[in-house]
Amino acid sequence: MRQISIIFIFSLFTITSFSQSSHNPLLSSDKEAQEKWVDSIYKSMTLHERVGQLYMVQVMSNQNNATKNNIIKLIRDYHIGGLIYSNGGPVRQAKLNNELQSLSKIPLLIGMDAEWGLSMRLDSTYAFPWNMTLGAIKNNKLIEQTGRQIGEHCKRIGVHFNFAPVVDINTNPKNPIIGNRSFGEDRDNVTNKALAFMKGMQSAGVLANAKHFPGHGDTDQDSHHTLPTIAFNAKRIDSIELYPYKKLISKGLSSVMVAHLNVPSLESRDGYPSSLSSHIVTDILKERMDFKGLIFTDALTMKGASNFSETGAIDLAAFIAGNDVMLMSENVSIGMSKLMDAYNKGTITEKRLAHSVKKVLMAKYKVGLNQYKPVGLYGLVSDLDRIEDDVLYEELIENALTITKNDKKLLPFQQLEKKSIAYVALGDDSGAVFFSELKKYGKVHKITSKTLEDLKNKLQPYNTVIFGLHKSNESPWKSYKFSTKEIVWVEEIAKTHQVVLDVFAKPYALSDFQNIDNIESIIISYQNSKITQEKSAQLIFGAIPSKGVLPVSIQPFFKEGEGIFNNTVSRLGYTIPERAGMNSYKLNRIDSIAKIAVDSMMTPGIQILVARKGKVVYNKNFGHHTYAEKNQVSFDDIYDVASLTKIVATLPLLMELVEQGTISLNTKLSDMLPEYKNSNKANITLKSMLSHYARLKPWVPFYFNTLDEDSKRPSAKYYRNSKSEKFNIEVSKNLFLRSDYQDSIQGIIKDSELLNRLRYRYSDLPYYILKKYIERHYGKPLNVLAQEHFYESLGANYTLYNPYHKISNKKIVPTEEDDYYRFQKVHGYVHDMGAAMQNGVGGHAGVFSNANDLAKIMQMYLQKGYYGGKRYLNPETVDKFNTCYYCDDNNRRGIGFDKPQLGESGPTCGCISMTSFGHSGFTGTYAWADPEEEIVYIFLANRTYPRAGKNLLLKENIRTDIQRLIYEAIEDK
Repeated sequence: MRQISIIFIFSLFTITSFSQSSHNPLLSSDKEAQEKWVDSIYKSMTLHERVGQLYMVQVMSNQNNATKNNIIKLIRDYHIGGLIYSNGGPVRQAKLNNELQSLSKIPLLIGMDAEWGLSMRLDSTYAFPWNMTLGAIKNNKLIEQTGRQIGEHCKRIGVHFNFAPVVDINTNPKNPIIGNRSFGEDRDNVTNKALAFMKGMQSAGVLANAKHFPGHGDTDQDSHHTLPTIAFNAKRIDSIELYPYKKLISKGLSSVMVAHLNVPSLESRDGYPSSLSSHIVTDILKERMDFKGLIFTDALTMKGASNFSETGAIDLAAFIAGNDVMLMSENVSIGMSKLMDAYNKGTITEKRLAHSVKKVLMAKYKVGLNQYKPVGLYGLVSDLDRIEDDVLYEELIENALTITKNDKKLLPFQQLEKKSIAYVALGDDSGAVFFSELKKYGKVHKITSKTLEDLKNKLQPYNTVIFGLHKSNESPWKSYKFSTKEIVWVEEIAKTHQVVLDVFAKPYALSDFQNIDNIESIIISYQNSKITQEKSAQLIFGAIPSKGVLPVSIQPFFKEGEGIFNNTVSRLGYTIPERAGMNSYKLNRIDSIAKIAVDSMMTPGIQILVARKGKVVYNKNFGHHTYAEKNQVSFDDIYDVASLTKIVATLPLLMELVEQGTISLNTKLSDMLPEYKNSNKANITLKSMLSHYARLKPWVPFYFNTLDEDSKRPSAKYYRNSKSEKFNIEVSKNLFLRSDYQDSIQGIIKDSELLNRLRYRYSDLPYYILKKYIERHYGKPLNVLAQEHFYESLGANYTLYNPYHKISNKKIVPTEEDDYYRFQKVHGYVHDMGAAMQNGVGGHAGVFSNANDLAKIMQMYLQKGYYGGKRYLNPETVDKFNTCYYCDDNNRRGIGFDKPQLGESGPTCGCISMTSFGHSGFTGTYAWADPEEEIVYIFLANRTYPRAGKNLLLKENIRTDIQRLIYEAIEDK
């Protein structure tokens, strides 16, 4: 009869537990099959096995053999129900997990504290940002997607329960254990973020866990080392701390972790942790809040429960309180013995034991352990290091970055020509990525100093100072504060300079300031990860908008929810290809072609940049400056761009003049330069000249007539080895041309014969002529005009003529070992002989630059004359010059710009739109923009080193083959 009664009680419990489908988050969609499996397993187990199911033991995949053997013993002999992993790597964990699962009679329920996901990156400990960072994001769809992708990570390595999200309301800035793990201090923000996270993760088939019940947010003690007290009354706790739990439970929360806390208003017994309180666990969580999901204790090894000195007593108390799973027991064997003794004595009823064990089994069925399969190891690394995770990480950071102060609208930086910018790194972690990214946008110098006085002296030349507080990103619990010295430095420099303070740590770091009135702009970047540093620099220069709001208050300066929203100023950003509608794998095929070009000695080195939709998606360097392979090509090395000079120096200045009405496309040469009135070129128009449709000779070897007839070296009639008033045109190192020879060049051009018939013929001569006109009109040299009108405000700080004046040769790529004119290495001096004979400043050649700067200029054209918050040219002006006026005459050229071929062969891959435009250069350079696909492509090389010889880059279609790969990588057509 007793057995019949027990069976009846079991059946009654089973019917009750499985019937409440609207409240029981552990029910699977096939609840009848689940019920049958649970009952079958439960009935087959001994008491020892049933009690073992209540235990989840900590495992580290990098643990020693002795510890591992102890885990194996617990699985084999004590039949524990689950494992919680920490430390070690995902691959090791998956292998170990497969081994341990194979030893268990009933598949193990696997848990993990993967609050920020799993990462296979070398530069990041976590796959996704910390909760404090996520709390700054207004778009909760991104939080839901984060939960889902973290769930996918967990599921891939065999984790069934992720002990996340943390739903603690972080109202105490001094909280040592929650802090960055909380979504913030506002209960609604925390709740909405947690709901979104839970929904996303559980949609991936991984069960969520809300922690730390009833609320760990407002304490300044670490629960790992003591028993923190939450001193609020029950009403306050119900309205704040418990608020997220109510909402999550109503939406299907799978589990709750009960905290290790002293809550006097909810548990009157002194020294009784919340995880051992029947009132907190059973009366409040299970009955009042009607929670039917799985309940975990926090780690039972935590300190401070003074009433439980006897080993195993805590386990028994936790179970009696209403917990289902004993997490990280101090001694499983003793704890289990205590529970079984209590069962045998009737202290624990069969109903109570079945209640928890069957919940564990229900959870195992729901996550698929009824049909357990080992974790597949093939492709595991790639599955945990996915492009979609990188995409989401970037989106999260961009949406989190928060501007809290922006006096005088200093951010984003504009009018770069008026700014002299210094960067000062603070904190104990690296800001190298931040500084490198800043340099992509403007002339920024890093200043280091040991004393305030020295710092003040070094900062005198600068009007704008960026302070970056860089604190460790290794752990959310690392120190985040400014030192007293650093606060003094910021406050003192802010009295005399415009200051941007960028905090790569949690917002509370600002609380130690006494005054922030003199600091113009403050950015909270939350973390010091590589991506955060990159994105924060982009925010400062207006490449991305500011969208974040503070998740916590910063007393006494800012309130939770505050944030200043800024739009972009249309500067190039930097991102991964997928965010611009391109495929990373396909785009990376460019590497192979570039390496072939270098390895086949078509050029010593290459810079390649691809941008789409205003974002640089590919920016790589290959090879070295020379075949001696001493200096690898780097981002800030500059190349002689040769004929790209035509479209990045002369052409924009002419566009301005046309726009101003000073000249028009139909203006004749004789009207621009009166000395041409009686020449054979008098009626040549600007349009025909720049379209290479004016019968002008393609090239005149001006240097040739200045060589000695016998030696074929520079003649003493024209050259000297030292500079003087009469010989002041520096064509190369220690070689100076006669000052009056520039007039001779202009005379030779003016008097030159025209070609015998009108046809397309590429010519440099228009740019000699137009340089003279531009300089005469403005009364300034072309190089100065290009800097003042364009380069300085564009932030094209690596773009200039005659770089040897300002830049070390270590950063300038050489172009040739000249054995026909200058008889020396051409390094830092323009390669083109005609430009060299104009003191290095030609209208057709002479500019040096890097890929990043050229991309800014081409992007300005692509954006119809607008860039960085400034309108350089009107859209109609750009369109006017980007038009093929003589296509019907088999001339593909625009006004100054090259255009795609009209037939089969030409300057592009043939896979590009006819609205595209660009130019190539003799040294191996290439710049092209396509308005229809919003693409900018830059290719820089020094294929002329050590000898110009055959143009193998052109012959082998290297540049255009790469262009073809770019278009094949587009996926959102």
